Amino acid sequence: MTGESTGEVSSHEMVQTRLPTLLSEVEGNTADHDKASDSGNRRGRRPSARADVSCAGTGRSRSSPDEDGNPERAAKVQSRDAAMYGCGKSEKAVVPEKPSNDGPLLTAGPEEMVEGRAFAKRNPVQRNTPRTLSRTSCVFHELERVRQRAKRDKGAMFSALFHHLTVDRLRESFGRLKPGAAVGVDGLCKQEYGRDLEGNLHDLHGRLHRGAYRAKPSRRVYIPKADGRERPLGIAALEDKIVQGAVTRLLEAIYENDFMGFSYGFRTGKSPHDALDALAVGLKSKKVNWVLDADIRGFFDAIDHGWLMKFLRHRIGDRRVLRLIGKWLDAGVMEGGNWQATERGTPQGATISPLLANVYLHYVFDLWVQQWRRRHARGEMIVVRYADDFVTGFEFEDDAVRFLAGLKERLARFALELHGEKTRLIEFGRYAAERRGKRGEGKPETFAFLGFTHICGGTKHGRYRVFRRTMAKRQIAKLIELGEEMKIRRHEPIKVQGAWLGAVLRGYDGYHAVPGNLRSVKNFHWEVLRRWYRSLCRRSHKKRLDWNKMSLHASRWLPPPRNHHPHPEQRFFDAKHSR
Repeated sequence: MTGESTGEVSSHEMVQTRLPTLLSEVEGNTADHDKASDSGNRRGRRPSARADVSCAGTGRSRSSPDEDGNPERAAKVQSRDAAMYGCGKSEKAVVPEKPSNDGPLLTAGPEEMVEGRAFAKRNPVQRNTPRTLSRTSCVFHELERVRQRAKRDKGAMFSALFHHLTVDRLRESFGRLKPGAAVGVDGLCKQEYGRDLEGNLHDLHGRLHRGAYRAKPSRRVYIPKADGRERPLGIAALEDKIVQGAVTRLLEAIYENDFMGFSYGFRTGKSPHDALDALAVGLKSKKVNWVLDADIRGFFDAIDHGWLMKFLRHRIGDRRVLRLIGKWLDAGVMEGGNWQATERGTPQGATISPLLANVYLHYVFDLWVQQWRRRHARGEMIVVRYADDFVTGFEFEDDAVRFLAGLKERLARFALELHGEKTRLIEFGRYAAERRGKRGEGKPETFAFLGFTHICGGTKHGRYRVFRRTMAKRQIAKLIELGEEMKIRRHEPIKVQGAWLGAVLRGYDGYHAVPGNLRSVKNFHWEVLRRWYRSLCRRSHKKRLDWNKMSLHASRWLPPPRNHHPHPEQRFFDAKHSR
């Protein structure tokens, strides 16, 4: 409603103005309109003989009863419309319907005129006619309202979220699926499901809101790890991927405001390079003399379902959303045609698993680290976490020892433990080389984080610097993998092999070509080129390929090595100021 009323507010209207709107019901708060009503009564308006008051310029009654004579029903409908469609100014013009008041003399004309309202102010390129329904609806603006509410009130519990799982949101989630992704136990791919997309989405939406939706078990597959072992993955069914994607977007609107700044894993707008930049800046600018490099053993397979649901209930009060998440946790896995129950963990590969893992570690690790740093640390301390891999830096050794002991006790309470082989406390920092040299212990130790080996050293001018090099074992494993693939592609045309190798090198450089690591990237390019040359020479026994022609192939198909990322300080402080 726009305009002011010109009469006395009736008693039943004052009661209905205190009813919560649809937006306040979603956010869990009730707007207080008593002050507005009292201020309106103190303005000294002229009393009216009518009980229900018309709004100026609209000709509608604020609390007029409906056709059945039920005033509460009409008030609820109007408040619901105001909340759902109140995204901005009304775009339509308003024709005045209130009659003009007569002046004291018939010849004097009307004493008071009522003006209409023209079109809403806007840029000249915008149109007053609406576009398609999907672009003008307020469905996608509701997440922004939830996000703002979660940002304002860190302790708010959201008890009405399930209605956000609309057909539009499911369609958006379907659009984000990769066309060539692996299929689950249902055997459906994205192209097959999209042949009758609208019908399938409406059927899925109906089953969700009727409570007839049933989660399917994940299909168990294994992928090789860098250390030679295999990592178990759980491939969800296609409809489970769609619903999980929609729920993930919904929960991200709440939890992105709660997560700590040192948490970088699987978050919107944050990448592994943001975590690497934060670590490099912290090691260089803070008083860090000791580094704890730690990893949680089998984290995704050790998450306790009971604790996870308790953590979710801190912010999620909608039982239907919690029940939906519980269905995915209890769906189990299919391996070799046999169903297996999952009493612990979340399947790696599921769309919602990274978010659930971040929620679990937020309450188990992040909040505890934050209060430990404020209460118990004597010196400076830095923390960077990416999923279950984290690095902490300390000024004093006794802080690091006490933190490690307390961390082990904290994780044990929630059925987690540190990986013994991947958890190390080392001396690292600006003065590590000098102190270790006095003790005759050699060079400072190094640690690995997100594919890079971190080395403390100095420039030729004597300045302290943290060098980042590609992990040797990962680089060797990648070269072995490429060599095996070259054997399979050996007899393909050179342009096909060159296009494939060029894409591989561009992807490799996009992650590893950071400042200070260019020599390692050049060595990798040379090894790839040498293996490609040997593979092409073995295509025939007649004549070997000379290096002049090989150089032409390399310049045509393979990208030259160069830095793809700015310096850590530049990107870190730019991102910090932008936030």
